[in-house]
Amino acid sequence: MFTCFIRYEIAPGRRAEFLDYARAWIALIRKHGGTHHGYFVPGGEGDALPDASFSFPGLGREGPPDIGVALFSFPSIAAYENYRREVAEDEGCKAATARFNAAPCFTGYERSFLVPVFE
Repeated sequence: MFTCFIRYEIAPGRRAEFLDYARAWIALIRKHGGTHHGYFVPGGEGDALPDASFSFPGLGREGPPDIGVALFSFPSIAAYENYRREVAEDEGCKAATARFNAAPCFTGYERSFLVPVFE
């Protein structure tokens, strides 16, 4: 098993569109064999969140306010490659891509593939 970690730079003023994009991709990944662990976005108005400081003074800092994260897993590379083939032909994927191309909701992203560490 491995997990894909994607870090997005959300476009200014496009948080709502990013949330729509996220919901579309959660469904697509699940439909085509992945386990989606969710998208995580900066809090909006009315969200009560703790102070970003923590246990290691001088090392930690508050993250940028425009970063979103997605995490999803596949049991194998073969399952991931199958997802990539299938989703490319999926009408939902084509619609989500067209919406993004018409009005991009993020300005950049980084993708990492990670393996889990358990107890």
